[in-house]
Amino acid sequence: MTLFLMIAAVLILLLLRVPAAIALLVPSLVYILVDPTVGLDTAAQQTISGVNTFPLLAVPLFILMGNIANVSGISDRLFDAASALFGRVRGSLGYVNVSTSFGFAWMSGAAISDAAAMGRVQVPAMLKRGYPDGFTLGLTASSSLVAPILPPSIPAIIYAVTAGVSIGALFVAGIVPALLLVTALCLVVYFKTRKREDLRMEKVTGRDRWVPVLSALPGFGAAVVVLGGILGGIFTPTEAAAVAVLYMLVLSMCYRSMGVANIKRVMLNTVETGGAVLFIVCAAALFGWVLAREQAPQVLTQLIFEITTNPIVFLILLNIVLLIVGAVLEPTAAILILVPVLAPVGEMFGLDPLHMAMIVIFNLMLGLLTPPVGLVLYVFSSVTDFSVTQVIRGVAPFYGVLLFVLFLITFFPFFSTWLPSLVA
Repeated sequence: MTLFLMIAAVLILLLLRVPAAIALLVPSLVYILVDPTVGLDTAAQQTISGVNTFPLLAVPLFILMGNIANVSGISDRLFDAASALFGRVRGSLGYVNVSTSFGFAWMSGAAISDAAAMGRVQVPAMLKRGYPDGFTLGLTASSSLVAPILPPSIPAIIYAVTAGVSIGALFVAGIVPALLLVTALCLVVYFKTRKREDLRMEKVTGRDRWVPVLSALPGFGAAVVVLGGILGGIFTPTEAAAVAVLYMLVLSMCYRSMGVANIKRVMLNTVETGGAVLFIVCAAALFGWVLAREQAPQVLTQLIFEITTNPIVFLILLNIVLLIVGAVLEPTAAILILVPVLAPVGEMFGLDPLHMAMIVIFNLMLGLLTPPVGLVLYVFSSVTDFSVTQVIRGVAPFYGVLLFVLFLITFFPFFSTWLPSLVA
């Protein structure tokens, strides 16, 4: 009964639009105050222990790296490079949209950063060329989900720390699922624009084609630093994040695109976003301790095995639960709460930890495009001047494609485990 009341209290607070960290913290503190065997010193210990881990230092550093990439004009350079490469293809700006998001994802790690950067650049360009409003909004918002799947994925760091999985292995595991998503979105572009001859851009040749491409290439050095350093055993993920931030700062100075005002804005945005994420980590750590004390993993395991012992049925149930949770709970909080409970159940059904991680992360990222929380929807609305309702209508036709990619990731573990097995 206590477990039920705790979960119900969190859901009610979330439905009342209380911030996720507060919604997790208040019921947990009430639980501690009511129980005479637990003191407030326990609450302090649990909240501090939630963030007192070295790998989590990578989170604000990768947020900083994404913010530097966002304001230093790197996203514009990626857009110009992709436009030069795909300009003469029918529906070219659709492919530019997806490929630019894919390129920026290696420097971002968060869908919100991608949505803010790409929404500002891509949407006006596509609308000016005559692309339908709904298609433009839906494609740009959907392609922003590539960022939290590819390294340096912030949700992957949170998951790895929570589940005790290698951050490097989880980074590598996200590459093929991200490529699946990119391929699926490119197929949508092809079928939507295959009869639109007017959606070609002018042909670019010679110097005008290769200068933008060469100008954008240094931005990918951040990905080389992160993945190469971690997989090569040169850096820990946190050290790789710090070196990548330094690299991006030097690159922005070389581009001469970072003034003093920009540096101040980058730092303030990083503190705001990083502080919000780590506050959620603290609150979720305390709530997770309450769930563990009330034996939530054991209760859930027993409940699932009473329903089914079939792995396929479990995967279906897992996806349904995650899609619902993702629609009402911020991804960081959802990972911190659900993973300690669900990961042991997944192991009992024989799921590979990396496969399980990709299922959880992709499901929760879909929540970023799902009302009522849907953080990307609101960010996208703010940077494009379209209403949230218009953004939702644009995204709606893409849900089928996103769910198909989720189906492939869920029922074909190969996509999540093949690449990590090669570099292990």
